[in-house]
Amino acid sequence: MSSDHAPLILTLKLDDESFRYFTALRDEHFPAERNYLSAHITLFHKLPGNEEAHICEILADTSAEQPPLPLHFPGVQPLGGGVAVQVEAPELLRMRQRLASAFEGWLSPQDQQRFRPHITVQNKVQKETAAALYAQLSTSWKAFDGVGEGLILWRYRGGPWARIDEFLFPSIE
Repeated sequence: MSSDHAPLILTLKLDDESFRYFTALRDEHFPAERNYLSAHITLFHKLPGNEEAHICEILADTSAEQPPLPLHFPGVQPLGGGVAVQVEAPELLRMRQRLASAFEGWLSPQDQQRFRPHITVQNKVQKETAAALYAQLSTSWKAFDGVGEGLILWRYRGGPWARIDEFLFPSIE
């Protein structure tokens, strides 16, 4: 474990097919100079880096007992200067709430807000550009399902994130 105090970010690991689809959509529409990341669903934006060992223990325990999470992608939503894909996943909401309770005292104001899972495919563009993509995707969108397969912990240092560890959910095959 690192003694680095840079903040940690927790995301949901998507199944390969969903991951490839959303990453391609993001690569097509996210401003290239700001597109450091592949597609992701952020669960927590800023956990304390100095608590990495304890956070990893919590994530290992949580993931060991968590079956894969069914995800539904019903449509798109505007973000003002971007567009995101909506994620409906009641089991994800419950797991995230359990983690929020375990992380109590560490949560940033942003992470204390109501959790609305989504996948950002465009951000930090002119409102007109975002509105055009929203119109295009909302008329052509076909809802589909995916799976959350685990948790990924990252360290944030400004541009690209550095992966720390992955915590896979047990397979239900």
